[in-house]
Amino acid sequence: MVSRIRSLGIKGIGGYEVSVECSTAQGLPDFSIVGLPDTAVKEARDRVRAAIKNSELKFPVSRITVNLAPADTRKAGTTYDLPVLLGILAAAGEIKEPPADCAFIGELSLAGDLRPVRGALPMAIAAQRAGVKRLFVPEGNASEAAFAEGIEVYGAKSVTQLLDYFRGRIELDVAAPPDVEAIRVHGPDFSEVKGQANVKRALEVAAAGGHNILMVGPPGAGKSMLAKRIVSILPDMSREEMLQSTEIHSVAGLTSSNHPVVAERPFRAPHYTISAAALAGGAQLQPGEMSLAHNGILFLDELPEFHRDVREALRQPLEDGTVTVSRVAGSATYPSRFMLVCAMNPCRCGWYGHPTRKCTCTKSELKRYRARVSGPLLDRIDIAVEVPALEYAELSGKAESEPSAKIKERVDAARERQRRRLAGSSADCNAHMGPREMETACALTAECSALMEQAYKAMGLTARSYDRILRVARTIADLDGSESIAPAHLAEAIQYRSFDLETEEE
Repeated sequence: MVSRIRSLGIKGIGGYEVSVECSTAQGLPDFSIVGLPDTAVKEARDRVRAAIKNSELKFPVSRITVNLAPADTRKAGTTYDLPVLLGILAAAGEIKEPPADCAFIGELSLAGDLRPVRGALPMAIAAQRAGVKRLFVPEGNASEAAFAEGIEVYGAKSVTQLLDYFRGRIELDVAAPPDVEAIRVHGPDFSEVKGQANVKRALEVAAAGGHNILMVGPPGAGKSMLAKRIVSILPDMSREEMLQSTEIHSVAGLTSSNHPVVAERPFRAPHYTISAAALAGGAQLQPGEMSLAHNGILFLDELPEFHRDVREALRQPLEDGTVTVSRVAGSATYPSRFMLVCAMNPCRCGWYGHPTRKCTCTKSELKRYRARVSGPLLDRIDIAVEVPALEYAELSGKAESEPSAKIKERVDAARERQRRRLAGSSADCNAHMGPREMETACALTAECSALMEQAYKAMGLTARSYDRILRVARTIADLDGSESIAPAHLAEAIQYRSFDLETEEE
């Protein structure tokens, strides 16, 4: 007898439908799973057998063949444990085959309990697109899967509970989507930062336009402290952005029953010992740090200390907003539209230019240290700002700093102007404008054009840096509530590119 159970799988960060076909036949007892299963899928044989017996059900003594269709797509993970169990029982006549509008995912314990799996949200979205009306998942995945619209999600604790539901003995409640406001956690605030008014202004501009930024300053100046607070002034995530980020984090196994949805913009801060593969995507096509930072911030502290291949791996994603990972297991393209925030010391010892501490670096050491950050990567950074050491009076002063809430109001207002102006285009903020959008949004007056020409020749700008200055100037104008770019806006934008690591005088 043959049974068919609908299930879901994960490819990249997207879900797709999988048909679990189970056949029982006479012959020597055997249990095989085909359809390009990985080791975890093959091990389902032992989990399913134990779960059936420990749930006081009868495991068929026959030749069992399980096919996971489409058979030419590699299947990975423990997602198929539950549908395989149901398929075997249905094929053996132990239970009725579930209705065709139902789909099942879940890992089994040996006792028959259901454990959460990765990728519940993208699989729920794929199930809705495939016409599934009811999706049955482990209880720990129910809230996350319910965030998908247009499908009823049921969470079950065990195989016994699920079978009792289909036998009409109990009722299961439809899972409710998570309360986004309750999940949000308010982090560090800019009111806790002493001084550094010029850096706060640069960070406000960066947040308002989604611009990449580099902070250069001695140890203890507050670079990391400032970077961690940028999230508090970024606009709130839209539902679409939450779905995108949650899909990525779910596939990476970073969601849980307590935090089923990414409700705040991600802040990823990998250590400088990270490999290029971990930054872009792992050997099993798992999303890397660049994708986990999608719709949020990727913070690279001590930028020159990162391996060269890691730094250079940033270049294409910064331009395209996507990263393509090709490994032995296949190839996948992930979204990676993040705001790059970098921090570095001015030299190897960290004290170059410090008012009281003496720098011990030679000129050649200083040059080698700064040369670690390549010109092409610097060209993709919109804003470079110096973070000076704080004076004692600034640290000991009682003056209150501006809180993040007030800065966020200005950032939100600037982003709203950008959304209205860029409506109908693929860009959602000034940093992502294309040539067509820039042509109308960044038109320069004669005075601004003369100023830009002077800066272009004096600073040796490239075509890319020219565009980035215009984008930053447009953001400054948006913060100022101006419909056009004024000379003051352009001058401030030029100032943010005047800090050149390669040519600054020693």
